[in-house]
Parts: sequence; C-alpha cells; structure tokens
Amino acid sequence: MSFMASQQNEHDHILRPRAIKPGNPMVLRAQSEDRGLKPNGAAEIPSTGVSSGRSTPLPPDAPPSMQSISSARKQVRAQQKHRLFPTIDYSARVSHFDPKSEYRDFRGFFVLFWIGLAIMVITTMLRNIKDTGYPLRVTVWALLTANTWQLAASDLVMVMATGLSLPLQKLFRRSNGWLRWSNAGVIIQSIFQIAWLVLWVNWPFMLNWTWTAQVFFTLHTLVLLMKMHSYAFYNGHLGETEHRLWALDNPETASTAAAVRYPSSNTNLSEIDREAEEKKITDEDEALTQLREDLALELTSPLGQVTYPQNLTMSNYVDYILCPTLCYELEYPRTAKRQWSELFYKTLAVFGCIFLLTITSEEFIVPVLRESAVRLEGVHRTSDKGLILAESISLLLFPFMVTFLLVFLVIFEYVLGAFAEITRFADRHFYSDWWNSCDWLEFSREWNIPVHHFLRRHVYGASRPYVSRNMATLITFLISAFLHELVMGCITKKLRGYGFLAQMMQLPIVALQRTKFVRGRTLINNIAFWISMILGLSM
Repeated sequence: MSFMASQQNEHDHILRPRAIKPGNPMVLRAQSEDRGLKPNGAAEIPSTGVSSGRSTPLPPDAPPSMQSISSARKQVRAQQKHRLFPTIDYSARVSHFDPKSEYRDFRGFFVLFWIGLAIMVITTMLRNIKDTGYPLRVTVWALLTANTWQLAASDLVMVMATGLSLPLQKLFRRSNGWLRWSNAGVIIQSIFQIAWLVLWVNWPFMLNWTWTAQVFFTLHTLVLLMKMHSYAFYNGHLGETEHRLWALDNPETASTAAAVRYPSSNTNLSEIDREAEEKKITDEDEALTQLREDLALELTSPLGQVTYPQNLTMSNYVDYILCPTLCYELEYPRTAKRQWSELFYKTLAVFGCIFLLTITSEEFIVPVLRESAVRLEGVHRTSDKGLILAESISLLLFPFMVTFLLVFLVIFEYVLGAFAEITRFADRHFYSDWWNSCDWLEFSREWNIPVHHFLRRHVYGASRPYVSRNMATLITFLISAFLHELVMGCITKKLRGYGFLAQMMQLPIVALQRTKFVRGRTLINNIAFWISMILGLSM
C-alpha cells in the first residue's frame, strides 16, 4: 500500500483532463450496461455483493408480482440503451413506388409537372425571339378570340332559355288532369328539350363560328341539357310523389303500391330488389303508415332543410345552374364561407392553362399538321403516305397528352373548383384516380364523376327496371358515344363516326380485359390503358 501511495505522489505533478459528461447522448448507453464505460472513460467494476438500487438481484423465491416488475424494468432499460456508434433502425418496408406501398402523397410530381411546362414555355419563347423577333405566335390565339361577343351573348340567351323548365314544373304540379307530369307533362318537357337541343347545336353552324368557339358552345349546350333534364325529371318525380301523398288522405280510392326507391350513387339495383323483397309488410294499416312515411321522406332533402315544393323558386334554379353538378337535389352541402383567395387562384389558373394550351397547339401541334398535309399532297404511294402518317402521329403523341392533361385540369380542377367556391358547394369530388385505371369502364367512372353520376341516375338507372343489366349498359354507352360524335362533328364540321366508333370499341376491349387471362394483372392493364389513351388522342 505504501508503494502504491508513493507511486501516486510521484505523478501528482502531471495534469489530467477533468472527466466531463459526454455531449453525445448516445454515449450514455455505457452507464446502463454491465461492464460498460462510465462517462469519464473508466471501467465500471461489477458488483459482487448485494447492492441497493436498480441492480439489486431478485431472490430466487420472489413472488410472481415482483418478477413481473423486474422484467418490466429490464425491458424499459433495454429500450433506453444506446450504442457508442450511431445505429440505423432497419425494418421490413417497401419503397414509395412499390405496388404494395400505402404512400399516396405525390404532390411533388404535380409541382414538377408545372415546372416542366414553365421550362417548355421559356424555351419556346426564346426560340421564337431568335427566329421571328417575337416571343409568341398568334395564329391559335386568333382562333380563340374570334366570335367572342357573339359567343357570350348566345351563351347567355341559351342559359336563360333553360329557365322555362321552372314555370313548366309549377304548371305540372298544379294540374290534376292531362297536364300532370305522369300524363302529358313528361311529353311536353321532352319535346321542349329536343327542340332546345336542335336549335343550339345548329346555332354555331348558322353563324359560321370557328371550331374552337363551336366546341366550347356545344360542350356548354350538353352540360345545360343534362342539368335541365335532371331538374325537370327529378321535380316531376317529386310532384307525382306529392300527389300520391295527398291522395292517401282517402286511402279507399288511392293507390297503396310501395314507393319506388331509386338507386343512390353507391347502390346496385339488384340490392334494391333484394331489400324490397325482405321488407314486405303484411299488415294493411302498417303498410299504409309506412307508405306515408316513405313518400314524406322522399319530399324532404337529405339534409332536412328543404321540402318540396319550397325549392320551386327562381333563386333555387339559378343556384343549381351555377353549382358544379349535373344532378339536381333539393339541397347540397355547403362550406361555411367563400375563400376569395382560393377563387382568385383558381381563376388565374384557368387563364394560365388556356395560355399553355395555346402555346402547345401553336408550337407543337399546328406545325406538324400543316407540314403533314403538305407532304401528303406530294406523294402517291401508300407506303409513303403510311410513313408520313406514322411520323406525324409520333410527333403528336407528347403534345396531345399534355393537351389532354391541361384540358382535364382546367375543367375539373379549376373551372369546377371556381364555381364550387362561388356557390360554396362543399362536395368537390369531381374526379377520382383515373390515372390508375385498368380498363375503359373504370376510366369512364372516375375521370368525370359528374357525368358518371348523371348517366347512372338518369340513363342506366331509368332504363334498368325495363331492360337487363347488359342492355342498360349498352344504352348508356350508345348515348355517350352519340355525344362524343357530336363534339367531334363540331371540330371537323362533318359527322364521320370516328367518335362514335371509338367509344363503342371500348365495350369489346373491356370484355377482353375482364377475362380470366387478363383480369387482375393491374400493371399490364394500366400500361395498355395509357398506350391506347395516348395513341387514340394522336390518331
């Protein structure tokens, strides 16, 4: 001991650093490990006897409660341990683009899309300045601005003409004779709609408008036709429901047939038939009470604030015309207030998309079409014509895809979003993830939800009680194909059947994709969808 003391005194003049607490908290793991290092770097001597504190050994005959507490402490200490060198936590995970991933936030690619378009615009403007001395060309812009005042005035008159449906509905409701909706009312409304459609479809041809103005006017005509049809036929149904409810005050002479339940957007008609069979009521008084409740419930809005005929007002009709929906309801969910900044942003985005559409058409579509038309006039061999067409289509693939995406955004995200903000329309689910579609039937349901709801409610749902499921689907596709051909006819000013044929060709393709050899192959079907989409736009 004296020797050790003398050795310690000999080295007292050597300066040693003071032990400090390490700045890295991960080093503190050594304090909780047996035979580990203390914060000052010295080795910790293990205890050989019974000690106090957390390291006190548990007696072999300890009760189960004490053993559980000791086990819990060990688990907590194990979770708090840290290594001296940083560790990486590895676990079984998949990448964001993996098909099994649940990650869905890819907004950065949406931002990248706009940045890419901005780069396209900048490079195009620089090239134009180099070639012509001006940043932009004005050929397509002249098409867009032609017939502007005639278009605005005609569109306003067309919208006002749809308002005739309101006094007609009031007339049908008050009548107890041949003018009731179930008698001549539906015929009068149908004749009015057909005459209205024929007039306004031919209006641009009579005034010799440009194809751009004609396409816009025709699309708005079809939108107003669907709105007017939904308003008239739904209110006609409510008028008949009200007449039945009044007639039940004298049940001896009134019809006691069960109320017809129309399908909602998420209900299959087969489910409706099954539920009707399950709810058959044998007691006559109970059935009469149930019928009165069903009819009264049908006359009340789902939100419970409006009851027919309180909705038959001009203010309600104007509000419906402005709401971004094609299916009339007594009442819609509304937001608490308008966000004017959001409205300004969406309005600005509309004009921005139109500007981008103009640039894309002017720089990448019109020159290709013009050049291919000139080259086709100078060749006579079929192989040369085929080569020119193939080259032209390949050059139009990307521009038409960008055009389609911009048209989709300007309509379903910005125009409908702006009108939703104006009317405080709360349901803004105008489209779903159509880009993940595996067949054309899925695409038709998800890329244009307002039109899908209209066709399902007023075409498929209206025809389903009289025809089979397949025939109702065929009727829906026929009407949709006719409307597509009408729009194509406005562009080419000729009815050649291209739009109709392309729409109807979707049915055999869908049937093929739903066979057991193809069904379930999500990636292959999505690739096939995108290839057919891009090629179809260019061809």
